[in-house]
Amino acid sequence: MGDVEIVAVDALQVYRGMDIGTAKPTLADRAEIPHHGLDLAEPWQDVTVVQYLAAYDDAVAGIVASGHRPLLVGGTGLYLRAAVDRLQPPGEWPAVRVALEAEPDTAALHARLRQLDPDAARKMEPSNRRRVIRALEVCVGSGRPFSSYGPGLDHYPAAGIVQIGLRWRREDLARRILARFEDLLAAGFVEEVRRLAGAPEPLSRTARQAIGYAELLEHVAGLCSLEEAVARAVARTRRFAVRQERWFRRDPRVHWVDITTDPLDAVPAVLGALTACV
Repeated sequence: MGDVEIVAVDALQVYRGMDIGTAKPTLADRAEIPHHGLDLAEPWQDVTVVQYLAAYDDAVAGIVASGHRPLLVGGTGLYLRAAVDRLQPPGEWPAVRVALEAEPDTAALHARLRQLDPDAARKMEPSNRRRVIRALEVCVGSGRPFSSYGPGLDHYPAAGIVQIGLRWRREDLARRILARFEDLLAAGFVEEVRRLAGAPEPLSRTARQAIGYAELLEHVAGLCSLEEAVARAVARTRRFAVRQERWFRRDPRVHWVDITTDPLDAVPAVLGALTACV
């Protein structure tokens, strides 16, 4: 398209040194087309939605000032909603979060959320531990229901931004996930995780829980075989892919393009949707 720069919308590509497991664009990719939203923090630092949104705003301002247009690419739903819909997330209460994380029973945490904020509890999956803990953190820390902060994620206002989703059939997606993980291993994923494990500071909560990284960290620590780690990571990726599609499918503004054999087959439809908004 000639005047486009890419903004990564990915909660893990923000970390330096987490390159292979996040499928971060290569240096050659970045030399060909400017990329933003990458390598914003060290892997032992926590990056919040608010921090990402500030970096996103700076990137978009620079892109627009140069006469170019931003193309948002990625799959972290909350980051995308924050950018597209200008969400203003509530504050953080780290001590409260640490206390909540000490409870191993996610179902018990969700039950507590149902008592404090039934509206928020109803809108999230009881097994989504991270979202449940975040909602409870806000309820306890602020003294206000999490659902009282804005209209919520089930509100989809007109944003003036074209959103395109690429969708595979489930059985094809399962095969691609397995092949992808094999490619990551061949590219040196285990060695990358070993380097991260030897970093000068412990990995942040987000970094160490990332799919693939969490399982391979157990392997390099001698807690499981590589085969066991890979099997768990692949299974977890498949579950995540289902949740991810379900998240985006709820948004009526997404224009879906179904892929049957080759992702490049989707290019005409994608370009058509993008150029229609110009």
